[in-house]
Amino acid sequence: MRTTSNPAFRNLPAGGGQQAGFGQPYGQPYGQQQYGAEQYGGYQGAPPVAGERPITIDDVVTKTAITLALTLVTGFISAWLVLSGQVAPFALMLPGLIIGLVVSLVIIFKRKPSAPLVLTYAAAEGVFLGGITGVFESFFPGIAWQAILGTFGVFGAMLVVYKTGAIRVTPRLTKWIIGATVGAAVLMLGNLVMGLFGVNMGLRDGGTLAIVFSLIVIGIAAFNFLLDFESANEMIRSGVPSKWAWWAAFGLMTTLVWLYLEILRLLSYLQSGD
Repeated sequence: MRTTSNPAFRNLPAGGGQQAGFGQPYGQPYGQQQYGAEQYGGYQGAPPVAGERPITIDDVVTKTAITLALTLVTGFISAWLVLSGQVAPFALMLPGLIIGLVVSLVIIFKRKPSAPLVLTYAAAEGVFLGGITGVFESFFPGIAWQAILGTFGVFGAMLVVYKTGAIRVTPRLTKWIIGATVGAAVLMLGNLVMGLFGVNMGLRDGGTLAIVFSLIVIGIAAFNFLLDFESANEMIRSGVPSKWAWWAAFGLMTTLVWLYLEILRLLSYLQSGD
């Protein structure tokens, strides 16, 4: 399996069966699945439970929809609380950020799918995103809906690109996306550290360079969806247990959160210049 820049997809168990993925034909029946010893990312997964059915595309779609719906609900409630003045933004943002970060690390290093943990992560991220969205919405009315529509638009576009094969996920493309993701992360971290010492690198000040950098980061996040789709597809083709659909949902959510925040930031740059 190709590697991925999303840590959520690096700990997947490999199965021996073949299931229908995005356009792939069905292979062995459920009862004939054989789970091999090799694991995705070099990790050893738990042995399969007798009678456990393999994952399907419906499992991935359903679990992702549930996770996303929970994030949206908690996000809308949090944003409403902030905009109505009932709760201070940081009272929601800080706990949501910390809980989301801790739970995501637990999910990644636990190396096993867990519906409660993934749903906890989704709820925490919703609270965090709702809090920060409420702040942006108070300064730029309407920006929240624009960011949400933009995020889903990019997600849908990249799904079409993947399914039609317009861009194929090759080892070379995978390495490029991972390198670009790491590079962007290093620049953002460097900008944060230099900012603490009063040095402005211009990457987050709303200027021309900041707009260009934000567009590049949005592009990188969009291409990460291709790796997420390919990783989920590998899970389906390999016939891993259906419970791993929660892991796929978690991986997709991390990219969605990143993309939404970057689009929200870009829109604030553009509207502040009006």
